[in-house]
Amino acid sequence: MKKIVHIIGLIFKGIWKTITFIRIALLNVIFLAFIAVLYFAYTQSIDSTPKEATTPSALVLNLSGPIVEQSTYSNPVDSITGSVLGEDLPKENVLFKLVDTIRYAKTDPNVTGLVLSLKNLPETNLTKLRYIAKAINEFKASGKPVFAVGDYYNQSQYYLASYADKIFLSPDGGVMLKGYSAYSMYFKKLLDKLDVNTHIFRVGTYKSAVEPFMRDDMSKAAKEASSRWLGQLWGAYIDDVATNRHIEVKTLTPDMPQFLAMFKKANGNLAQLSLNAGLVDELATRPKIRAELTRKFGSDGIDSYNAISYYDYQSQVPSKPHHSKNDIAVIVASGAIMDGTQPRGRVGGDTLAAQLRDARNDDQVKAVVLRVDSPGGSAFASEVIREEIDALKAAGKPVVVSMSSLAASGGYWISMSADKIIAQPTTLTGSIGIFSVITTFEKGLSKLGVSTDGVGTTPFSGLGVTTGLSDGAKQALQMGIEHGYQRFISLVGKNRHMTLDQVDDIAQGRVWTGQDALKIGLVDQLGDFDDAVTVAAKLANLQSYDLDWIAEPLTPAQQLLQDVLSEAHTSLGLNLSSMVPAALQPAAKQLTESASLLNSFNDPRGVYAFCLNCQVE
Repeated sequence: MKKIVHIIGLIFKGIWKTITFIRIALLNVIFLAFIAVLYFAYTQSIDSTPKEATTPSALVLNLSGPIVEQSTYSNPVDSITGSVLGEDLPKENVLFKLVDTIRYAKTDPNVTGLVLSLKNLPETNLTKLRYIAKAINEFKASGKPVFAVGDYYNQSQYYLASYADKIFLSPDGGVMLKGYSAYSMYFKKLLDKLDVNTHIFRVGTYKSAVEPFMRDDMSKAAKEASSRWLGQLWGAYIDDVATNRHIEVKTLTPDMPQFLAMFKKANGNLAQLSLNAGLVDELATRPKIRAELTRKFGSDGIDSYNAISYYDYQSQVPSKPHHSKNDIAVIVASGAIMDGTQPRGRVGGDTLAAQLRDARNDDQVKAVVLRVDSPGGSAFASEVIREEIDALKAAGKPVVVSMSSLAASGGYWISMSADKIIAQPTTLTGSIGIFSVITTFEKGLSKLGVSTDGVGTTPFSGLGVTTGLSDGAKQALQMGIEHGYQRFISLVGKNRHMTLDQVDDIAQGRVWTGQDALKIGLVDQLGDFDDAVTVAAKLANLQSYDLDWIAEPLTPAQQLLQDVLSEAHTSLGLNLSSMVPAALQPAAKQLTESASLLNSFNDPRGVYAFCLNCQVE
């Protein structure tokens, strides 16, 4: 018997040694690969120099990746997980750097024109597109030509292309205008089948963020509100495009019978339909487009035209010199609002409060522009941020909020105390309401033969995910939510000089566009980021000033890791998305987005001011 036990022990010992060897070997391989990539990135940075616009060239706006308010970074696990689930390591385009680069190019004598090559630009919110379009118009006003080239144009790509002097389209391509929509997935039946109890506590007729947990479809009130702001966004889009292309609005908004008649007239050729409708100027192959641009910008000697990539050119744009002792601090609040300290891409209550506090304690900072692009989140974190804005104002430093695409729910909470709130007509804001969601599993556990029992010292001691909520607890939670709502609208009333009844009439969780928000008193002025800076300077009585962009800095290790991972992806072709079948990648992406939404819920009291249905497709 002892011999058998000894043999079994030796077997397990051998298995353990094998596992240990494999683990150490894998770690060594990963480490050596990391060193190799680091060496490759270093040698590449030494041996290669970017192409410079030393000869007259066209600036090619070959944007790839999303347009963001602020660059983000990922830790290694996030980056690898994202790639496995179908999302390559991201290349981000910071909105303000993009606009500054175009503005610099308009006065650069070595930039002779602009070519919009946008095939890798994903769908982007109209508010951000309008700010880029403003810079393109300024470039055109300098007398330099703008061309758009593309095989296919999605809706966002075509919006920017419509500002070009001439739009080229592949004979086998097309322009895809599908309009705007707001759809959500609804889980009530699934939760019922799983015997999951979802306890919803909310205030607001239009507070539809929790509808996916309590309904199988969108409520009538939510459809009514969403239809209004979606219609206004689409109206702004087609008005801009129709003006740029000198065509009638109805050309861009055919019903299905009209579209089919137009498509039939073009013999089912989408490119010809786009040309017939006046959406593009010429159907041309790539060689023909290159030939025409070569005639315009000169030959590069290798069968193309003189051109420089946006990414090569951006690296040459000098930083703006610091001339003044007066600064206007710019602080970006982009992403879901969460409690505590958070990385870029999320709005951490403690993180943003610290940045506002730094601006208050910096004698050189005379005013603050808070750039908000957020659907909200934690009510507690939102109030932590708002209190710091009050402290800035008490210190005599004016605060101006510049609303980007979205400043709703908690995004409005952190905005309402500012001296001035400036939104664009297509900004989505408001959504003044709060909610709480608690999920319990006692019903499902009971069916599986699992029960929970015990004793506690108070009526709340035994409440939890396995025991459910008592009627008294539900009443208490609802009263807490109603108190929170009254707190929200009271703060709005105080800061916007409105009565509680006036605020309640326009609150109830309803989403408003910037143009409607101006009419009802939620914002002070329509304008973009440039206008917000001008207003901040005026409030602080500044004749000259510099912008001081305050952000949570990357640590040296984070910056190095980000650079190495980006280099690995770009130079070595690292793409882990191939590990997931293409057919499953959309579902994987949906799952990661849902997980990201759930991760944004970390309020210490479980109370949220969040606008779920503000996501536009």
